[in-house]
Amino acid sequence: MDEQTNDQPRAVYLTAEDLRVAASIIYNAYHDDPFFIEALATANKANYEQKLRAAIREELTELWQQEQPLIGWFEGKRLIGVACVITHQVPLGESRYWHWRLKMVLGTGWSSTQAFIKKEHTILESLPSKQYGILQFIALSPNEQRKGNGAKLIQAVLSWCDEQLELDGIGVFVNNDKHAALFIGEGFGQLSDQTIGSVDGEILIYQSKSEQ
Repeated sequence: MDEQTNDQPRAVYLTAEDLRVAASIIYNAYHDDPFFIEALATANKANYEQKLRAAIREELTELWQQEQPLIGWFEGKRLIGVACVITHQVPLGESRYWHWRLKMVLGTGWSSTQAFIKKEHTILESLPSKQYGILQFIALSPNEQRKGNGAKLIQAVLSWCDEQLELDGIGVFVNNDKHAALFIGEGFGQLSDQTIGSVDGEILIYQSKSEQ
């Protein structure tokens, strides 16, 4: 996955030392996401931000511990983008591990944890097969947006997907029209419209080349 020189932006797997910066990038990208605003519902901005940080931290920790693909987009030694995929090899939705549920409840509350589970369940139920992964997070640093990095990061994810013989493809829930257009432009297809909680969006899928 890393065939470029160190002077060019490149995709490599994150290390444990990268997780703190990755969490910060994801936090900034998802701060105003309608799903998280609803799932972490609180009238207090500081409380919302604390819960969002906790949710991202616990999910990244879980993905790391379960050896799920955490793909970093680097410019030199600087991490400027992150994509996190969770595969069918890890229980999702209603089957989430109890320790994940406990940590999420402690960090975000019971109703928020249930909202995350419901979202995953809705996506899983919509996918064509159980061999699809879910693109859990994809984010760029604010200063690195509108430079083509988003498209290149998606391309890196799809290249990774094509190499995974056990995966039929990847699904993602999108509630932003511009983001949806970017995904579709890079090879995703529209699967279905979905409303999760009260947030309208659509599920997009990429079918790996081995399945096309």
